Amino acid sequence: MAGITLAQAQAQLAAWLAASSAVAISQAYEIDTGNGSRKLTRADAAEIRQQVTFWDQQVKSLTAAASGGRRRVRYVVPE
Repeated sequence: MAGITLAQAQAQLAAWLAASSAVAISQAYEIDTGNGSRKLTRADAAEIRQQVTFWDQQVKSLTAAASGGRRRVRYVVPE
């Protein structure tokens, strides 16, 4: 399986940011199903924050790699 592309990471970040906005507006909502109503609850805000942070880091990493930036590697030599 190929790695995640910058476009995919940006799409995921946009989706999670949209989810964050939706939760900020209302955590739960109710819809009419025609023969009654159904109450739905959106995802947990903490999970959304975690996903936004993850995908933001992925976008930044892939952007740096695409622009020719070098990855930093730290080696720890045991004594």
